[in-house]
Amino acid sequence: MRTWNFYTAKELSPQGWVRRQLEIQAEGLSGNLDKVWRDVRDSAWIGGDAEGWERVPYWLDGFIPLAYLLDNKDMIARARKYVDAILAQQKPSGWICPCDEEKIPGYDTWAVQLISKVLVVYYECSGDERIPEVLYRVLKNYYELLESKTISLFGWGKYRWFESFIAIDFIWERYREDWVVELAKIIKEQGADYAAMTELWKTPLNRWTFDTHIVNLGMMLKYEAVSCDILGADYTDVAERLMTVLKAYNGTPVGLFTGDECLSGLSPIQGTELCAVAEQMYAYEHLYAYTGDSKWAERLELLAFNALPATISDDMWTHQYLQMSNQIACERFPGKPVFRTNGGEAHLFGLEPNYGCCTANFNQAWPKFALSAFMHSGDTVLSAFPVPATLKADGLTVSLQTNYPFDNTFAYDVTSDKPVCLQVRVPSFAQNLRVNGQETIYSEVLSFEIPAGQPTHINVTFDTLPNLVERPHDLKCVQCGSLVFSLPVSYEKRMLEFERNGVERKFPYCDYEYLPTSPWNYAYASPFFKLEKRDMSDVPFSSEHPPVVLKAEVKRIPWGLEDGYASVCAKVPQSLIPLSEAETVELYPYGCAKLRMTELPLL
Repeated sequence: MRTWNFYTAKELSPQGWVRRQLEIQAEGLSGNLDKVWRDVRDSAWIGGDAEGWERVPYWLDGFIPLAYLLDNKDMIARARKYVDAILAQQKPSGWICPCDEEKIPGYDTWAVQLISKVLVVYYECSGDERIPEVLYRVLKNYYELLESKTISLFGWGKYRWFESFIAIDFIWERYREDWVVELAKIIKEQGADYAAMTELWKTPLNRWTFDTHIVNLGMMLKYEAVSCDILGADYTDVAERLMTVLKAYNGTPVGLFTGDECLSGLSPIQGTELCAVAEQMYAYEHLYAYTGDSKWAERLELLAFNALPATISDDMWTHQYLQMSNQIACERFPGKPVFRTNGGEAHLFGLEPNYGCCTANFNQAWPKFALSAFMHSGDTVLSAFPVPATLKADGLTVSLQTNYPFDNTFAYDVTSDKPVCLQVRVPSFAQNLRVNGQETIYSEVLSFEIPAGQPTHINVTFDTLPNLVERPHDLKCVQCGSLVFSLPVSYEKRMLEFERNGVERKFPYCDYEYLPTSPWNYAYASPFFKLEKRDMSDVPFSSEHPPVVLKAEVKRIPWGLEDGYASVCAKVPQSLIPLSEAETVELYPYGCAKLRMTELPLL
């Protein structure tokens, strides 16, 4: 049974830097895709002639909660316009995708799974009472098609079968009809068995497969958590076993797995697709809510505070398809890309570098993270991810003021009409824990009994210390709390405006190359670092004004370039013989350093 339940966008209001991050997203690509990108603006989902499979559902999956979290009336109306158009196309049979019914047997029903999930999100945000009946008909039709063997799962639908369970669980809670359980069983039986694939994950190949596709793997980590209850199966923490293999053979310093576009090993110059960041975050949200195990919460923070902002521009008008740990340039490859299966523009910041799925899908990451700030179970409320937010639900108001993860001070103000228990999750790296100024023995969860009608203020603080983390190839990375730090590489931007395949790149949604203008060939000369906090700018993860830095002692070394490439550092340094005396540099949070060296040797 699920340990914690999510609140809705009507109950949660982001504050502080999180709200600002969402505002930037709304002012950027996410909030404007329906105006500037043909695949959303003219999609077959709303009666147009452009792409009619995953891109509009992907976009709505983030645009909808973004609109409601910001209470943006214009965005809410635009979301409703799209949902209305989609519902208007639903057939009497229940079929809802923009595919003629006679073509259904050859149709990859990943789109059915995805739009069903999106409609659940829309209902939870809007309360639109049309949605349960619409989803009932969609899933009943899906069951009839599968049960009659008119269709079977293949392609993306087979490898993303568990995405169906967001809607299946939703319908099961409301209708409790036997066919819902039978649908769940059929989908599980026809879906890919990831537990049987682990040997494939140990040796990266320069070829594309569903079994090693990085987005599939990011999604699949939640499959047991979202499906075991309705299937009547025990929860066995299979995600931990699968993740252990993925991390050992493909792990990155920020909790990702390399995948450009399929698993790519442990090299710091291989990339990870942005879709995988968004989907892995969503998987961790469900894993933590289901299990209550803090390891998933800490892993989610690592992604949200590092991998996510690193691969999106400050104004959120452009993004990368791929990010790299050691990324000294984002420049078109004139010949063979360094990536295993992606093209030569995959690491540029742009509208749809390499492929447009991430253009639509990255939208879900920040809004859904914001929706995870508080969770609940019975009369207990949990501050799951202690970022600034206000919760108002059932006569309860909880306000949290903080700049976490850039600062570790948390001010809670709580009022409630009835007695309630407020719990605060404390990360494992917290040191010198204090509650209302008093030293407190570390506990994974702090509990506070809030009396009815009595305003209560709670102040929690702790310290975090920088430490070196071992990486493969005798390299190190620096982590302080949930923040990973990188040596930033200064750069100049080269703007690229052009049209290709009917898609226009025009400022501010054009493409950019980032060309380095400062040295990057360094090694750490000391294992000690000094933390300096700074004022928060209008851009929380600013590449120019980071809210916190580490002072580090470094020396230049003859690192060298990867053989055959002029804009990619070598996987490992050529030599550790210093080329200079020690100098002091500032390390930026990984999410602020768009060009960066993250994995360095220690002399």
